[in-house]
Amino acid sequence: MKNEKQKNVRHVILSYVLITVGILTYTFAWSAFMLPAKIVGGGVSGISSVLNIAVGIPLPIGVLNFIINGILLAVGFKVLGSKFGANTIYGIVMSSLCFILWQQVLHVENLFDVAQFGDFMCAIIGGALCGGGIGLTFAMGGNSGGTDIIALIINKYHNVSPGKVILYLDIFIIGCSWFVSHRVENVIFGYIVMVTMTYVLDMVLDGNKQSYQVMVFSQKNDEIGEAVTREVGRGATLLDAEGCYTKQQQKVLIIMVHRTDKPHVMQIIHRIDQNAFISVSKAQGVYGKNFEKLKL
Repeated sequence: MKNEKQKNVRHVILSYVLITVGILTYTFAWSAFMLPAKIVGGGVSGISSVLNIAVGIPLPIGVLNFIINGILLAVGFKVLGSKFGANTIYGIVMSSLCFILWQQVLHVENLFDVAQFGDFMCAIIGGALCGGGIGLTFAMGGNSGGTDIIALIINKYHNVSPGKVILYLDIFIIGCSWFVSHRVENVIFGYIVMVTMTYVLDMVLDGNKQSYQVMVFSQKNDEIGEAVTREVGRGATLLDAEGCYTKQQQKVLIIMVHRTDKPHVMQIIHRIDQNAFISVSKAQGVYGKNFEKLKL
């Protein structure tokens, strides 16, 4: 019992350490690459940047980030109830402190000559670092508050998915970045940041965990299933099926495989039955033995 408690404490500590590393990386990308190049991304950080640079509010971006997130969190508690845990509050405070650390204390904007990199490279590097940092934070169960609170509030009263709301908000916020630099190019670079960040974020969260569902329609499904189990070490399931047109009884083989196992499975199917009908689809998530552990 004591060992289990110590293990849980170590896990919590490690989670918060990695969440902190993720937020440090995310805010570093903004402070060192994006803001010096006057490129604005989405989220509350983007709103803070527009208010600081374009509107001229004389407060550090870290302070504005904390104020806006604090207001959103208060509204979220009022409208949605206590759905926000310690990780959200920690993420909001830490992201604000990290912005102040990078900008007001260490002045990392002087670390790189963004003119030498060029705006496009600043957008790519900034977006990649943002995606990696936020991906690590999400993977550990953390977040930095932000526009997802707005999305949840809108979702409560309107049948619009939170993901779509966040996308529209980010597009609008980045569009407002024209007032920062008065250059259309920087708005486009902002959208490049958004696309790059989303791609890297997905790679961090799902890249190494990507699984596929392979459905095989073949007269040799028994042989294929045995070969997959023996050679790949993956289980396979046979389901009874009936053709709608022919009314013939047949077996459908379903195999769940990791990304790295898929080529081997396809080779086995082709080797045993070159005429097999195969359907392959990406699985949103596969949980259980030999796959991912379900985390609530």
